[in-house]
Amino acid sequence: MGSWEVGRPAVLLVCGSLVYYHCAYRESSLISLIADVFIVLLCSLAILGMLFRQMNISAPVDPLEWQISQETANVFVACMANTVGAAESVLRVAATGHDKRLFLKVGFILYLLSALGRLASGPTVAYIGLCLLCLYIFAQNSPLMDWLDLRRRGPAGEGQDET
Repeated sequence: MGSWEVGRPAVLLVCGSLVYYHCAYRESSLISLIADVFIVLLCSLAILGMLFRQMNISAPVDPLEWQISQETANVFVACMANTVGAAESVLRVAATGHDKRLFLKVGFILYLLSALGRLASGPTVAYIGLCLLCLYIFAQNSPLMDWLDLRRRGPAGEGQDET
């Protein structure tokens, strides 16, 4: 498993844990969290700037020059549009009643989410979802998953596409 595959969900889990702590245990708002993050960044950059100035070191990276490329912004917006469009399409098909199995699946999932929402707070449900997502990413990138893959372990020709 490469460092990028391990690092991304690990950073996501740490950031999610900090957000969960701030919102659930401290009972602070998301606006308060964003303000705290900016205060910590501002103080850290000020201290580093003063330290670099005292040691006569030029700043290695100027944060004011950081920019997101147009291509990255387009990819992000396209991904969000595809996700919203797919969810809307599934809900539309389920609501028309043409696909009864899909209707039952969506209804069951929404009922479970409703019951879960009554048992736990919103930040707790979001944090559990984040933990499950990170666990899924870790499992998909695990070498153990390659070993457990039945298509690779099965007899020749079984479960494999012939081209």
